Amino acid sequence: MFSLSSMISLTTKPNPLSFHSPFTSPQLFNPKKPFKTPKNPSFKRSTIVSVLQWNRKPELSGETPRVVVITSGKGGVGKTTTTANVGLSLARLGFSVVAIDADVGLRNLDLLLGLENRVNYTAVEVLNGDCRLDQALIRDKRWSNFELLCISKPRSKLQLGFGGKALIWVVDALKARAEGCPDFIIIDCPAGIDAGFITAITPANEAVLVTTPDITSLRDADRVTGLLECDGIKDIKMVVNRVRTDLIRGEDMMSVLDVQEMLGLALLGVIPEDSEVIRSTNRGYPLVLNKPPTLAGLAFEQAAWRLVEQDSMKAVMIEEEPKKRGFFSFFGG
Repeated sequence: MFSLSSMISLTTKPNPLSFHSPFTSPQLFNPKKPFKTPKNPSFKRSTIVSVLQWNRKPELSGETPRVVVITSGKGGVGKTTTTANVGLSLARLGFSVVAIDADVGLRNLDLLLGLENRVNYTAVEVLNGDCRLDQALIRDKRWSNFELLCISKPRSKLQLGFGGKALIWVVDALKARAEGCPDFIIIDCPAGIDAGFITAITPANEAVLVTTPDITSLRDADRVTGLLECDGIKDIKMVVNRVRTDLIRGEDMMSVLDVQEMLGLALLGVIPEDSEVIRSTNRGYPLVLNKPPTLAGLAFEQAAWRLVEQDSMKAVMIEEEPKKRGFFSFFGG
């Protein structure tokens, strides 16, 4: 019997430099030759193939600013980690980025970026007239084209009047800045589908849905997809986070292809499980800044690349070679 494995490949023009992430060894990629399954017993069920493109800068697609909300519905799947790493990756590619932490009660984006000690003013104080917008924007010292804006401070009650219209005003103010309009405005959405979720998605025209390959996360992601489409957001791509191929091989976790077939969304990136995520979070130092880079950091960089060009990955089914069976196998040998 043939068994199936899921291979993820880019739809963009390939480059001779490539890596197999996260579980196969590097090899040259030739677009004229079809991909062959390595004769390796560990190559089963799932292989992630990604192409590194170092010979050119990505071309910005669409009208600026691109207002992108990063959401999931379920908490703890990696929305804030994705926002921090994708945002800094965009800045490293040369684009101006403003990241808005729209999670009012559980603000964490400043911690992941290592900017928690520099948050003196927030968007609420800008709306109250207590400070200017440029005073509430925190510029990253490592990459000056990356800025952070928090909606409010932890343990502070958000005014009832603050909603989707107020966030639209903040986005419009960023567009009309004297120093220029940013290329990307990324909104870190809170968990759930209550008022905070509605506020965060209101000014967005694109969405990145972060999910993990488990049924609870997928159910919430499917629900959020419907709400985004009802709000008029049609450009929705997903990031599958915390992928473990050892569990996929043992059929204890759904493959990336299964996730894509269930949700029916374009695939922006696949992030492997990486213990370095915990270390980087505690240090306030995003994965994409690590030297040497980790597999998860490289995956976030590639997701940012595709986001710039409004590109996606593609899931393909590959049949493995059948195992050779001897004469005595018919008798159970």
